[in-house]
Amino acid sequence: MTNIQELLSKPVWQMTGEEFIMLSRYASGQPEAQPQPVTDTGRKYVYGILGIAKLFGCSLPTANRIKKSGKIDKAITQIGRKIIVDAELALELAGKKTGGRK
Repeated sequence: MTNIQELLSKPVWQMTGEEFIMLSRYASGQPEAQPQPVTDTGRKYVYGILGIAKLFGCSLPTANRIKKSGKIDKAITQIGRKIIVDAELALELAGKKTGGRK
């Protein structure tokens, strides 16, 4: 890396993007930020009846029956014809036993 004194004497049009950002941080008084690793903590989603079929490892007609049964309704968001399913929640809801014989 170059030092700040070299950057101050360098024309802006000759700077790389990294050099320009470093100089602008120096001018604003912010310390240089270290790059943060990207963590994938978001939810996993599957899309459509095909996504439900792949998630549960079943056929398309069975996936359609699972959706229509209402067991995983809390995991499904449907806007028009687009179906978005929260995979973890759907698996959790499908594993719960409700109703039936005792």
